[in-house]
Amino acid sequence: MDHITRGARVRAREAIASMLSEFRSDPSFSPRCAVWDLPAIGNILTGNQNPGFIGPMRTKIFGLILAVCFLSAGACFADPHKGTWKLNAAKSQLGKGTGRNNVVNYEFEFPGLRTKVLIDGVDAHGHAFHSAWEGRFDGKERPVTGDPNSDSRSYTKVNENTLDFTIKKAGHVVAAGRIVVAADEKTRTVTSWSRDSQGKKVKSIAFYDRE
Repeated sequence: MDHITRGARVRAREAIASMLSEFRSDPSFSPRCAVWDLPAIGNILTGNQNPGFIGPMRTKIFGLILAVCFLSAGACFADPHKGTWKLNAAKSQLGKGTGRNNVVNYEFEFPGLRTKVLIDGVDAHGHAFHSAWEGRFDGKERPVTGDPNSDSRSYTKVNENTLDFTIKKAGHVVAAGRIVVAADEKTRTVTSWSRDSQGKKVKSIAFYDRE
């Protein structure tokens, strides 16, 4: 669902907000029975209190709920970071003596709950590696496997297109930076600092293209 635009995500939020607002503005609405009180919901949607309308209304309500859920799920899966990103070495300004991430893949196992980040690259000594991280963009440290230079990583969501990250080894910060996906969601820029093979702090700006 990578083709779903930011506009679709906005429309999903607006649709949910509009439906909840309509329910709450009706005097027959109560949070306790909002889902199961079909006569009350039928009255809101049709203005008719006749119980005979409950059968047709049950179908209409169910369809409305499915539509909103589907749109919401699609919006979650349409996260701008989702997908595979390939390093554009020609445009990038990588610090001397540092490694590089050649291909980065974000896999959303369940929308908003868990993301897997897979990286293929080379370390500062030119040795290839494949690392994996799994968790949420909530700022909490979670383990990294496959990377000889780090053992934990955290991501913090700044906004829809921006993430901050911190990388640690044995409890010490060894790298940090910011990931920004462009408005058209076709490229992303990673500005970071890390340590070179001599332990010196260096800055890198890496550009990636979506595959």
